Amino acid sequence: MAHAKFPVEVLTPEGEVFAEEVEMISTRTGLGSIGILARHEPLLATLVPGELRIYRSQDEIVRFAAAEGYLQFIENRALLLVEEAIPPDQLDRPVLESKLSDARGVAERAQEGSEERASALRDIARYEAFLAIGQ
Repeated sequence: MAHAKFPVEVLTPEGEVFAEEVEMISTRTGLGSIGILARHEPLLATLVPGELRIYRSQDEIVRFAAAEGYLQFIENRALLLVEEAIPPDQLDRPVLESKLSDARGVAERAQEGSEERASALRDIARYEAFLAIGQ
């Protein structure tokens, strides 16, 4: 069964990575997984690193490894602002593993409660999520 469509825009600091009308989006927020269909109640949520699925139709799904960010749904439009959004086939496993190792080292050396440690922990979560998506 086809669902009503609504506009979705995915933006990163480098620019727009997706802008189309779709049937549904599915992603992870700080409170858990969420699926959005047309005419959803207004929503503002923080996103955690994970897979972003955008359903053009039931059978055609666009996937991204999405970093932390925000999701806004208002007036039947979705806007996702994320630090990164990379198609799974473009993930470079050796590079991600190296970055993960570096981030773990920084987290171990950084002072507890410091911004340096908090940033390293965010990076660890991102690289672990991206590696899981790229499998």
